[in-house]
Parts: sequence; structure tokens; C-alpha cells
Amino acid sequence: MQNSIQQTIDYVKLTLANAEVGHDWFHIERVFKTALTINAKEKGDELIVSFAALLHDIADPKFNNGDEEIGPNKAEKFLESIHIDPIIIDHVKLIIQNMSFKNSFDTGGFSSKEMQIVQDADRLDAIGAIGIARAFTYGGFKNRVLYDPAIPPVENHSKESYKNTTAPTINHFYEKLLLLKDTMNTEAGKAIALERHQFMLNYLEQFYGEWEGKR
Repeated sequence: MQNSIQQTIDYVKLTLANAEVGHDWFHIERVFKTALTINAKEKGDELIVSFAALLHDIADPKFNNGDEEIGPNKAEKFLESIHIDPIIIDHVKLIIQNMSFKNSFDTGGFSSKEMQIVQDADRLDAIGAIGIARAFTYGGFKNRVLYDPAIPPVENHSKESYKNTTAPTINHFYEKLLLLKDTMNTEAGKAIALERHQFMLNYLEQFYGEWEGKR
């Protein structure tokens, strides 16, 4: 097991060497570590959790013209190349295909304990101090304005409108980040999310105070 995990780590590091910094190896490493922390309490299959956490963003659709199959297919081919059991490969591929926030707009998708663990870990990296940093990093990458009071957040995005939004970064808090606390699957994930959620609320209060010149 340990050898296959190290091979996967080496592959992901190489593949994401030039990735956008909010979706780079360090993002993967944080999700991997958090997934293992959650799994220690939730008792999922550690090998499946590890592979899914390490490979979940191997080809993010945002950077591949919206293609949602490149990532799962790359993960599948890699795991085949290191001779992982096909049953494990199929499970990992299903997790990668179904765990993203945008896919939560669809109903009736695949779920498993292992997917819930990795999904929680990935969503936790989108909130709190690091989540704030990642949001503004990606906003800068897409040349989005920080905040525009004339552009309100969208309350009910469809999957397509969410994927294609060009709204200010602050809107992203209301359209995704502040919603994630209530989407946690595991008790361990819920406990971590509470603190990170409150940190974001405190940040927004400070942000608006500074924006109005009152702080």
C-alpha cells in the first residue's frame, strides 16, 4: 500500500507542477491529510480515500475547457499503470466524477462513505483562512474584481450558471463558501467546518468595514 501511495504522490506532484496555486500540489496535500484525519474517525477504506484525495484534481475541469471526464480518466489510467485492483479503481473514479460542488446541482449521483470523507476534506480546504486565500487567488487568476456593491450574489445558481459565473470574488462567499458548512457529510467534517465558517463571517465583517472606511 505505502509504495502505491508514494507512486501516486510522485505522479500528482509532477502532473501539477505548473498548476494554478489554489489547485496545486499543496491543495492536494492538504486534502489528503484532512481526509486521513477524518477517515481515522469515520473508518472508511483508507486506500480508496487516499487515492481519491490524491487524484481528485489531477485535471480540474476549470482548466480543461470544462471537460469533466479528463480527470477521472487520467486517474483511471494512472491507477491501472501501477496495477491497482479494478474494483478500487472503479470506486476512485466514481468519487472523482461525483464529489465536486458543481455536481451537487445534480441529483441521484453516486455516494459512498469514502466519497463523503474526501468530499468533506476538499470542501474544508475551500473555507476558513486558506479558503479565503484560495478564493482571492483564483479571482486574481481570472482577473475578477474583489467586490462590486452593484452586483449582488446569485441566490439559486444552476450548474451551468455557476460554472460560467464571472462575478466578483466576494460574491463567491455567498454562492458557495458560506454554504459548505451545511453540506458536510461526516461528524468530523462538521466539527472542523464550524470554526472555519465563523472565521469567514468575521473576515467579511472586517472587509465591509474597511470597504466603507469605518475600520
